[in-house]
Amino acid sequence: MKDIQEKRKEIGPFIPGPDDDLLICRCEEVTKGEIRQAVHAGMFTIEEIRRFLRCGMGLCQGQTCGKLVKGIVARELQVSPAEIEPATSRAPMRPTEMRIMAKDGGDDRE
Repeated sequence: MKDIQEKRKEIGPFIPGPDDDLLICRCEEVTKGEIRQAVHAGMFTIEEIRRFLRCGMGLCQGQTCGKLVKGIVARELQVSPAEIEPATSRAPMRPTEMRIMAKDGGDDRE
């Protein structure tokens, strides 16, 4: 990818859009405007935006918003979505109570 300063000049300054309050990531409540602002601030990869705004890190793990975020970033950078590298996928994790883990150990003392 081109130098960050060069790319920032190409896309120009952030100009608010009429639909910037549109909710893109429902799990983490991230709007289209926040994603666009992150791109204009110099975050050009999905991974950077994900770490900064937490898009795709909620309960759905990006299954709902992943393609939308990628499309918004591609539009702001004026490139094809195919040129945007996807974020690293990880298995969804949920907190588990220790008493549930103890029951799975085979020793039912409860």
